[in-house]
Amino acid sequence: MILPVEIKVNVDGDVQEALAALGEPRGGTRKRLIWFAEGRDGVAEGRLPLLDGGVIVRLRSGDTPDELTVKLRPCTEEQLVGPFTRPFEEESFEYRIEEDLAGSRRTLAASATGTHPQAALLDAVAPGADAAAPLGVRQREFLRGCAPGVRIDGLVALGPIASTKAEDVPLDDLEADLERWAVGGLDFLEVSIRVKPKEDEEPDAFAERVARKQRKLESAVRVRGIPSGNPESKTRRVLTALVPVRP
Repeated sequence: MILPVEIKVNVDGDVQEALAALGEPRGGTRKRLIWFAEGRDGVAEGRLPLLDGGVIVRLRSGDTPDELTVKLRPCTEEQLVGPFTRPFEEESFEYRIEEDLAGSRRTLAASATGTHPQAALLDAVAPGADAAAPLGVRQREFLRGCAPGVRIDGLVALGPIASTKAEDVPLDDLEADLERWAVGGLDFLEVSIRVKPKEDEEPDAFAERVARKQRKLESAVRVRGIPSGNPESKTRRVLTALVPVRP
């Protein structure tokens, strides 16, 4: 199975200047608040047990229906068992497998996302609430089968992170998404495109096309005078800022 690849470039420097240089989106712009759920005891001890175990629990609420995502990243194909070896969709639920590519860092990720009515997740991120309470049956099945041993109940929500996402921004012959995250003293921008395999495309041909798209994206950012770097994921950057990890 050839998997879609999301190619990412993290922008360093002034976010407002970068946004002005990148231009206006053809698609919509979404504003949302994001929380990440972590083990309550671990956070109290200055640890990030879920993130360090390759598990991400993310809650989003804003001007679109709320979303609760459970993601394994990094993961291996051997971890994915039962119905979770292939992508599928059900009512108010999507399961996706793809690769993340940032610089030379390539990571396999599997995510199970449930949609909820707008503002329905706000109770789960309130002080003292269990952020894992709204997890659906499929999401718990995903964790039991593909990440057994991960303790998922009794989580605390960390955030909110202010997120603004602009879709379909023309960069030369590419259509990119821009996502800005701001929390505390952090304010940074990610530029990304998603490459999907074509019907009957051979793995080598797809890999070559992904490599060309990555070069084009990195060049499009560079020629606009925008410094890039720091391939570390957005999630780890904000969580280590929200929870100073103790040695």
